[in-house]
Amino acid sequence: MNRPRRRPALQKQASKVGELLPRAGLHPAVQAWVAKRRQAETWGVAFSGGADSLALLFLLWVHWPERRERLVALHFNHRLRGRESVADEKFCRRVCAALGVRLRVGRWPGRHTGASEAEARTARHGYFTREMKRLRCKSLWFAHQQDDIAESMLMRLARGSGAGGLAAPRPVHGTDDGRVHLRPLLTLKKAELVAALRKAGTKWREDSSNVRGDFFRNRIRRSVLPAWITAAGRDALAGAALSRERLEEDESALEAWVEAFVPLGHDGELDLQNLAGMPRAITRRALHRWLLAMKQQTDLSRQGFEILLAAVEDGRATRFSLGRNGFAVIKQGRLTFQQT
Repeated sequence: MNRPRRRPALQKQASKVGELLPRAGLHPAVQAWVAKRRQAETWGVAFSGGADSLALLFLLWVHWPERRERLVALHFNHRLRGRESVADEKFCRRVCAALGVRLRVGRWPGRHTGASEAEARTARHGYFTREMKRLRCKSLWFAHQQDDIAESMLMRLARGSGAGGLAAPRPVHGTDDGRVHLRPLLTLKKAELVAALRKAGTKWREDSSNVRGDFFRNRIRRSVLPAWITAAGRDALAGAALSRERLEEDESALEAWVEAFVPLGHDGELDLQNLAGMPRAITRRALHRWLLAMKQQTDLSRQGFEILLAAVEDGRATRFSLGRNGFAVIKQGRLTFQQT
């Protein structure tokens, strides 16, 4: 008897969330991207059942009603929390059924007790990639918000990331295989999403593992971020989001500079004469592009990269090991790859 009433009740809650979080408040870069897309395209939506992903699904359903039939929610069951993981999946099924949204579910086979955050993320994104290919879908929506920006920034500062790493997560991010990742909630805070869901009378799933300090992100979220916000005495989350925007602008400008002035040759060679007098940031990116363009896998460490970078800047003749597959060779002002 409860099931027939659940569909209109949840749809009403979704509409309320849409009223509280209007379309105009979503990231403008994402809105500009949507304006250029065909209505027939399928949109994949990463859906864990948590507050952020539920708010995202609601907002897509409310603000783009003409695309509801082309929405596909993707839920990945990591199977790490026993009955809780099963309950997450059931919750996602109920929500999608009530909204009339297709749901695809993937499960992590085998046992992964003690799996790291990176391993779980790799498995999840691997499922997303495979499912997107099956669906012939090019766009995948994520529910990252301003708290995630600050957390990611603090985590990446700890490992010495440059502008490219600190500019993540991006609102519109193209992948190497032609897909696009979209994050419209980067203009909003976690508290704003939760407040809207509560006012709408909506329930969501909580991941109990988030309260433990097993993962670096959890430790940042629980201990570092609150203290940082308090110490700032201002809207530190908005400040981090603004810094991310500026860093993305700088990174895009530098990449465009590299593309224009330091192109790779058809044979994969890098003409070092094009780098003469260039700022080190340009040389660094040119070398990074050269490494990415090689089909052979390398095991170059961070320290090794810095040594090779210095050799490229100096232009001196060099034969530098890139691992078991070959060498980077600098000769007569050109950087080439030489197989072992």
